[in-house]
Amino acid sequence: MAKKVTVIGAGTAGLAAGIRLLKNGYEVDICERLPQAGGKMNQIKEQGFTFDVGPTIVMMPDIYREIFEYAGRNPQDYIPMKRLDPMYVLTFPDGEQQRVSSELTELTGMLEAISPEDTLGYFNYLADVYKRYLVAKDEFIDKSFRDRGDFYNLKSLANAMKLKTFDDAYTSISKFVKNENLRKALAFQTLYIGISPYQGPSIYTIIPMIELLYGVWYMPGGMYTMAESMVRLFEELGGTLRLDTPVDCIDIENGRAVGVHIGDTVESPDYIVCSADFPYAMKSLVHNKEAKGKYTDDKINELEYSCSCFLLYLGLDKKIPNLAVHNIRFGCDFDQNVREIFEIYTLPEDPSIYLYLPSKVDPSMAPEGCEALYVLVPVSELSKGNILWDNRTIKAYREKILDKLSAIPGLEDIESHIVFEKSLTPLDFQDTFHAYKGATFGLKPTLFQSNYFRPHNKADHCEGLYFCGSSVHPGAGVPIVLTSAKLAVDELLKDDGLL
Repeated sequence: MAKKVTVIGAGTAGLAAGIRLLKNGYEVDICERLPQAGGKMNQIKEQGFTFDVGPTIVMMPDIYREIFEYAGRNPQDYIPMKRLDPMYVLTFPDGEQQRVSSELTELTGMLEAISPEDTLGYFNYLADVYKRYLVAKDEFIDKSFRDRGDFYNLKSLANAMKLKTFDDAYTSISKFVKNENLRKALAFQTLYIGISPYQGPSIYTIIPMIELLYGVWYMPGGMYTMAESMVRLFEELGGTLRLDTPVDCIDIENGRAVGVHIGDTVESPDYIVCSADFPYAMKSLVHNKEAKGKYTDDKINELEYSCSCFLLYLGLDKKIPNLAVHNIRFGCDFDQNVREIFEIYTLPEDPSIYLYLPSKVDPSMAPEGCEALYVLVPVSELSKGNILWDNRTIKAYREKILDKLSAIPGLEDIESHIVFEKSLTPLDFQDTFHAYKGATFGLKPTLFQSNYFRPHNKADHCEGLYFCGSSVHPGAGVPIVLTSAKLAVDELLKDDGLL
């Protein structure tokens, strides 16, 4: 008889873990608190407009495809993709635009138009960070840490030194590139994982390298196609997806997770995989003091958290010819903008804005002649500063953002063309998705909250309990979260004698 596993949460990590477990012969239930699977990888469909709620940028497509290949399926049947070129368009305060391509000829032309010296520096940067990426991937990202000996050994410590993590991302980039706009073009991506480029370890400069070497891709239907396709595969393999089914508590007896409380019932699977945000899970689901270990409620509060986001989802009754699918518009003072988010904890006065326009390449995302515009501004997480996310704040900040957008050719009269609108604040990330402190990307990936120092995929002080998601090793971002699901399942398989 197949052993039973309960997976808590049907987000990216939970769905991926469920698929892997089914493929290994387990009986799997996924319990999801919300009425829709996907977690932050969710979708809004209103008035003919379709918006991705959270993640939008497809990097490292092979990792997306791997979960389907693992189950013996052709990824093309589930998540067909097209490569985007340009990957994104960057607009700087001085009016310069960079149409960033992963095509070498196009990229070289863009760089040489800026500076031959910086062209050489840019490619030297790519070579340097690629070497570090290979070490990070093999020795840290794709490896779980069960105990101190997995990290504190000569090989791991030597490899850790190769990563050159003691510089911040911006300082590391500046050693290769002198042009300030190019520096920003390489540095801003640390915001994808919720950390300042002036604070984040330099290893996170791998993000633009990954984009350039492997491209940025698009799935018809948007990122939610990935969530829908994982649900489809999970159910095809025989899994049971239970929506509107919140888990209230994980039962722990004699050092082992033995059950989950769902309403008035207690269910007793053989193993539990928790993909809920780790800080929330340790505070709200794990009540056993010994099982918490060092992650007491006080410790959870003391940890450092990533930034959050304020988002607008705008349905427009006109086309916008001057935007690409992915766009970044830098504020006049990017350094100050970042300080406001990560040090001063106020709403950015002149924010840098990410704009996502999937209807540019996918007519299914908006009615004919219309556009579905996703607008994102990084902001502080809820415990920092005194930002009150009430209707007054939302209205005022919306007006500030629309005022900035009106400087874009074709959007001068944007307000009069909005026919659908919805917003998302840090409070929504906290209340809807149980992102602790509204931190969109989970725990901040500082040097001492990464690798071995990040929460582990196997519970440290409780057998039969495993964790995956953006706040556990290896970290945030869809490809990395998919990797965390693999590591958590591999830990379970080891304990069950199957790996």
